[in-house]
Amino acid sequence: MSNKNILVVDDDRDLREGIVEILEDNGFEAIGCETAEAALQKIKIQAPQLVVVDNMMPGMGGMAFISLLKNNYPNIKIIMITAFSTVDNAVAAMKGGADDYLAKPFRRDELLVAVRRNLEELKFEKQQQPDPELDEALACLSNQIRRQILAALFLKKEMRFMDITRYLEISDHTKVNFHLKNLKTNHLVAQDRDKSYQLTSQGEKMVEMLHLFSQKISN
Repeated sequence: MSNKNILVVDDDRDLREGIVEILEDNGFEAIGCETAEAALQKIKIQAPQLVVVDNMMPGMGGMAFISLLKNNYPNIKIIMITAFSTVDNAVAAMKGGADDYLAKPFRRDELLVAVRRNLEELKFEKQQQPDPELDEALACLSNQIRRQILAALFLKKEMRFMDITRYLEISDHTKVNFHLKNLKTNHLVAQDRDKSYQLTSQGEKMVEMLHLFSQKISN
């Protein structure tokens, strides 16, 4: 999916095609739909990043469409367009889930500014979203034995199971095995055909990160 994929929903054919043309002329990928119902079918196949939707349409209106969209696709940005530019309408649109609001007739530049602003906001929001895999990897480092295993492998490059237990001076082999499995599950440690353990690239990054944190704390 393109990061500039935009869906324009408006029953007015001239306006719909005009908006699509303006967007395409400015480097965006845009397609149009005549009704909210048709738009929902398209979105099921391929969700856009931004929807420009008219308020007043036959069948499902813009407000009902926005509500459905936000419930099922909360990451899609929505710009509502309407011929009734009142404060009440703007507030209702925002409360209903719209991210932006344009009153007809709007200028070409107003449309482009709104589209670019919302796409930039979407990009920023995605960057702020936590990475579940990274969170799990960081959580597994809360255990001291796991940190010691990573540090040992970082120093020795590769070690067999018994080498690790002796190096860490841990007599409970079951405990070491448990923590090694946890590290493997989080893709920080891998085991080759010879049963030797090594750090993965992600494991190396984690150790370097731990070293960096340690240096900052000591300073």
